[in-house]
Amino acid sequence: MIKLFKSIDPTIKLTDRLVRFVPAALLAAVLLSPPPVFAVSKEMVQLQTQVQQLQDAVARLQQSNDERMGVMKDLIQQSADSINKMGVTVDALHKQLQTQQEAQSGKVDQLSGQIQSLNDSVDEIKARLGSLQKLMQDVQGQQQSMNANMQNTPQPGGSAPTSTSPVPVNPIPAPSGPTTPAPVIRKGKPSAGVPQAADPTPPAGPSVPPADELYKTALGDYMAAKYALATAEFGDVVKNYPDNPLSGNSYYYQAEIDYRGGRYADSIKAYDSVLQQYSDSNKVPVAHLHKGMALIALNQKDAGVREFRTLIQRFPNSPEAMQARSKLSGMGVTVTPR
Repeated sequence: MIKLFKSIDPTIKLTDRLVRFVPAALLAAVLLSPPPVFAVSKEMVQLQTQVQQLQDAVARLQQSNDERMGVMKDLIQQSADSINKMGVTVDALHKQLQTQQEAQSGKVDQLSGQIQSLNDSVDEIKARLGSLQKLMQDVQGQQQSMNANMQNTPQPGGSAPTSTSPVPVNPIPAPSGPTTPAPVIRKGKPSAGVPQAADPTPPAGPSVPPADELYKTALGDYMAAKYALATAEFGDVVKNYPDNPLSGNSYYYQAEIDYRGGRYADSIKAYDSVLQQYSDSNKVPVAHLHKGMALIALNQKDAGVREFRTLIQRFPNSPEAMQARSKLSGMGVTVTPR
């Protein structure tokens, strides 16, 4: 296209010079040449012929110029159409990529929820195993005590027992009703790796169920989407057993209920309770993730990005860290601050 302009430009300039030069040449020829009358007429005819030829040449140049300009316009229009098509294609690809990222993020969220449900089930099983283990220890203690008492009992006739072998007794059957787990003495902050069956110092009075029973009931109502009832029941766990790791889980699910209800500020406070008071809980990674999402929902983008980066730094190989990377990528933010 640039070559075409370069080839047309000298032709147009030459044409303008010819058009300007011809009348001046004719006038000079008429004024400066006083030949005879018959010679003037012949030269005039020649000049007119030459002028006509020049005009024809100028017309042909103008026509050629118009044709080339038409070709240029067609090329420009084709280029513009190609650019527009490319823009539409790029937009479609961008939307498709965004849709795929959202679908992938939804699958990861679903997988994370299933993992959390499995963790809760494991916590409940561990609590029940702890109760059964304590019950077995109590039964064994009672058996040993009965054996010792029977060995120390005087034999008929006043003679002391001569054998130290234990006398077999029938095992005491385990009670069929619910049992209250024995308290476990702990020091420091609670750990959610092995949840306890009951608080070290359970409240006085028989009306308060054990921590694992309260938590199981609350979790069941949460799974059934009875959020108002579940919130109150999780609150009972936190109120009656503040040092139990299950209270960290209860704070987390209270935060989840607030988040789903659009109460993002309240959910952030509950997530902070998990992060600050139960730093060993298995809910810490997901609390970081959902706190960041709640901050972004409140238009606090910078704070949300910092929360995601903290999660990735503390738990780089967790599923929640993978979700945080996906969120940052969708926001056009790098994982590491520049």
